[in-house]
Amino acid sequence: MAQNVNPRLEGSSSNSPKRSEDMNDRIESNKVVQRLQKELMSLMMSCDESVSAFPDGDNLFRWVATIVGPKDTVYENLKYKLSMEFPRGYPYKPPTVTFLTPCFHPNVDFPSGAICLDILKEKWSAMYDVKAILISLQSLLGEPNNESPLNVKAAQLWPRQEVFKATLLSTYKESESTL
Repeated sequence: MAQNVNPRLEGSSSNSPKRSEDMNDRIESNKVVQRLQKELMSLMMSCDESVSAFPDGDNLFRWVATIVGPKDTVYENLKYKLSMEFPRGYPYKPPTVTFLTPCFHPNVDFPSGAICLDILKEKWSAMYDVKAILISLQSLLGEPNNESPLNVKAAQLWPRQEVFKATLLSTYKESESTL
């Protein structure tokens, strides 16, 4: 006796967990895309000209951001480009953020652009968005954590602001000429 069997489902019983996993990945990815689109719109509508970020081409999971150094700091009016890469688990997992413009700073690794900032690591919260990250990075420029330096030379020079600024400006000018 023949049974009524759906041919589409008949061969898929052995890999249905895989199919379910793929479906969950797509749903999660769509949620991340929606969140990033919302954050992009919020940034575009913002009147804050000191921070900006946009997707790098068509890839919504990779952005290029810009921050301007905060007033009354050695970084005042200096522009820095950053790379932001969002994991599939965003906003529950933090993005990877690095300086593209070389940045002489106690909490930034000068050759790689890696950043030591607690909210991008162990203090990450899904409540943070792109704008909050960029504003935190701006704040970090003027208020480094010298207790946890990635750039020891910058940390040592920080207390002597005139010397620090001279070194900062020479490395910034050098990077401008190579970009």
